[in-house]
Amino acid sequence: QVQLAESGGGLVQAGGSLRLSCAASGTIFRIDAMGWYRQAPGKQRELVARITSGGVTRYADSVKGRFTISRDNAKRTVVLQMTSLKPDDTAVYYCAADRVSGISGVRDYRGQGIQVTVSS
Repeated sequence: QVQLAESGGGLVQAGGSLRLSCAASGTIFRIDAMGWYRQAPGKQRELVARITSGGVTRYADSVKGRFTISRDNAKRTVVLQMTSLKPDDTAVYYCAADRVSGISGVRDYRGQGIQVTVSS
């Protein structure tokens, strides 16, 4: 069974920074892409940032220039460094691992979610 463990959320003032980390565990042969989604109250879940095993990144327009995603393939971890945070960044952030090759075949996994709150 593959699990994603998230850490690093919390409360920060506008303009501040937070670092989210996610580690995948279990019997894993390969992870295609890892990333982060977020869902604010009353809004749909949206992609924040994504990084492939080859290091190709993709960001939501709203976070470009403020957030940086990185990944350690050997450790199966992904980190989202968030700077210049705004109240609109307040949401539950979910770690994502796409096309994970494990003993159960290939499937996507999502973490439980971690709260990020940015006060004005």
